[in-house]
Amino acid sequence: MAENLENLQSAEQTAEPTAEELSEVLRIRREKFAALKEAGKNPFEQTRYDRTAYAQQIAERFDELENQSVSIAGRIMSKRSMGKASFFDVADTSGKIQVYIKMNIIGEETYEQFKKWDIGDIVGVKGEVFRTKHGEISIRATEAILLSKSLLPLPEKFHGLTNTDLRYRQRYVDLIMNPEVRDVFMKRSLIIRELRNFLDSKGYLEVETPVLHNIAGGAAARPFITHHNTLNIDMYLRIALELHLKRLIVGGFDKVYEIGRVFRNEGMDTKHNPEFTMLEFYQAYSNYEDIMDLTEELLRYVTQKVLGTTTVVYGSEEIDLGKPFARITMVEAVKKYTGVDFDEIHTLEQARAVAKEHHVQYEERHLKGDILNLFFDEFVEDKLIQPTFLMDHPVEISPLSKRKADKPDYTERFELFITGREFANAFSELNDPIDQKERFEHQLELKAQGDEEATDMDNDFINALEYGLPPTGGFGMGVDRLVMLLTNQPSIRDVLLFPTMKPIA
Repeated sequence: MAENLENLQSAEQTAEPTAEELSEVLRIRREKFAALKEAGKNPFEQTRYDRTAYAQQIAERFDELENQSVSIAGRIMSKRSMGKASFFDVADTSGKIQVYIKMNIIGEETYEQFKKWDIGDIVGVKGEVFRTKHGEISIRATEAILLSKSLLPLPEKFHGLTNTDLRYRQRYVDLIMNPEVRDVFMKRSLIIRELRNFLDSKGYLEVETPVLHNIAGGAAARPFITHHNTLNIDMYLRIALELHLKRLIVGGFDKVYEIGRVFRNEGMDTKHNPEFTMLEFYQAYSNYEDIMDLTEELLRYVTQKVLGTTTVVYGSEEIDLGKPFARITMVEAVKKYTGVDFDEIHTLEQARAVAKEHHVQYEERHLKGDILNLFFDEFVEDKLIQPTFLMDHPVEISPLSKRKADKPDYTERFELFITGREFANAFSELNDPIDQKERFEHQLELKAQGDEEATDMDNDFINALEYGLPPTGGFGMGVDRLVMLLTNQPSIRDVLLFPTMKPIA
């Protein structure tokens, strides 16, 4: 049985352990831990370890470090025993390196202890850097210590966690076993850093605004509701950053941005998670055309910094962020893909008739602009693969956008689409408090008719506008979708360390 258990822990093992074998492994690991405690060598009593190098540094600086002593720390990922000498692989946050441990170098007592170590144990190793006869950069151990005992066995080569649901639930194991998963999240961190670097270089001020709101506003979405006991009031987790950031523009800041979590009580799929990360920025004395130019520059900058190119491979598509982004109005886009010209449709009755002709389902509360948007969703959105600015949305679906002076039924708004999905939403901000109040009142009517995503009246925001909001361009982007694009991941769950999951009963 002992030999079989050793095979269970080897890197070469290919079959999943049976329930009986797994139970035996768990028992033996706990017995090993109990023996360590009894011998006064409890690994969990270790409080620190002096590490001088990481695996990747050793590989990159081998010529400098060859025959030099280094100290590393990490998790044992495999063991290969050859009697009085063995090899084992240690993984740290930067990568993996091989360790050569020999009894007549390390000492008989330490070597005997090493033989009882398990795959998954966390160890510290000191030794000399060298290259094996097969050319592999390694460490010849002179000291080795157990720093933490793994009481649960790792899945062999991740065979036991190919189930994506389990991978998301046990992200800690996913990260241990899959270096490519860890790389995604390291790249995510770099993407967010470069977003900040770009905006900081443009003179934007990073700010923080409340997560708990008295009113759910700034976007069309269902909020999460909570209760403040001391004030005895219901409050909402924010669905957007917008309204507080625009208050800051009123207050005199010309350029502000925030990167933060927002929460929407909606469906879950490959593009949606109940909590996600938004970037929003606002710039005084600019309009949506200025923001379009800035958006192109921002995405090119971040992509070049993170990938070293402005060409992105996503699934079967090659996305070129280096070329000027296409620009098309919503009316033009619908006409292009359906032949229906909403500029020639002047009444609600005409809009409903053409919707019926094209089998577009609408609700009684929908107006002409809503039906135009339904046409876009049905026939156009998934066609916009290369970066495309969709412009000039109808006022009915744009309660916070400034009207176009020459076409007041439409607004100075754009959405950025890439790979057939929305990446960003932006507009010339509505700064007319009278118009804004009327738009909020229309939203209240929609809510009364059953629209759960309609926004509430925000009297304090109206009050802020009455003090005067300068002409302002604003922008909002889902950071997670940008990370999906730049890391070629098919689901938002693949770029969230801990996606929302239904509890296991």
